[in-house]
Amino acid sequence: MLTGVMTSSEAEPESEAAPGAAVTGTPPGLVRTAVERFTPGWLPAEVARHAAVPDTLPVGAPGKTGVLELGFAVAGGRTELTGHFQKAPLHITRPLYPDVGRPGMPYVMFMSSGGGVLQGDRYHVGLDCGPGTSVHFTTQTATRLYRMEHDYATQIVELSAAPGSYVEYLPETTIPFEDSRFYQRMNVTVAPDATVVMGERLMAGRLARDEWHAYTAYCTDLEVQDPQGGLLFADPVRLVPDEYEVTGPAVMGDHGLMASLYVVTRARPAGEVADAMHETIGATGLRGGASVLPGDCGAWARILGDRSPEVEAAFHRTWDAVRRLLIGVPAPGRCGRPVEP
Repeated sequence: MLTGVMTSSEAEPESEAAPGAAVTGTPPGLVRTAVERFTPGWLPAEVARHAAVPDTLPVGAPGKTGVLELGFAVAGGRTELTGHFQKAPLHITRPLYPDVGRPGMPYVMFMSSGGGVLQGDRYHVGLDCGPGTSVHFTTQTATRLYRMEHDYATQIVELSAAPGSYVEYLPETTIPFEDSRFYQRMNVTVAPDATVVMGERLMAGRLARDEWHAYTAYCTDLEVQDPQGGLLFADPVRLVPDEYEVTGPAVMGDHGLMASLYVVTRARPAGEVADAMHETIGATGLRGGASVLPGDCGAWARILGDRSPEVEAAFHRTWDAVRRLLIGVPAPGRCGRPVEP
């Protein structure tokens, strides 16, 4: 889920760095920027029923189909960006190395030349993290899903973590506006000795405007598998306020924000990871908890709160606890400086 404030021109050619470098592959016979690559092969009925021809720019028009494909490899003692393909509106800044506790780990910021996600938008993000790499992915700011009168918006994220890699995928908060319709499918492939830390933060709407669960549909599918295609776990989310209860005890309750953190790892016992997250969340005073993932492939946690600052702080502390446990390094603050325990 991507958004930003920088601008770019659709007249500019699609950019590709390091020709021939490894990035997420394209099926034979399919053009890399073909609209078929941006459209999920399957949509939940809650989103699919809204398919229509927008009265604005149609699906596939310039600026409506974004591509971002990145490849990483170890070079010169640190992880480097070795493959880079982008098509507006999606793009990145130059990778930065602000983490003093992990100086060889690049921080990659996803950006968009638009102010948010609009009806008819189709995005595809491919992230290929090679053997032994260490990468952190995030977004420039919160992702805003704007009002949609026709059609819907989708995003496909494909992330591959090769043997010995350590990957963090922690985008900023997603805010679904009134009447928005959105579906994201995230496919993650994790090698047995790799670690992937993924997070998501969702706001019930524009809370400052007293807008609570006014979106039409917010649906996501997270599927994590091993390199042989075996499913490790899946986490589907279906929030459709007009059809299903989204403020019940098993969903968001009466809280305005929900944060999720998934840690796929064999580096430490799953129970130990879950306990570290559970204890951290308990110390924040917010509602939440942690549990072991199926097959002991890691652990996951959810946090509920009413105010963005307190949920952000709890999420950061939980991520920090995971980092200290797995790699012995604290989670950095926004400027890359270590945060005290």
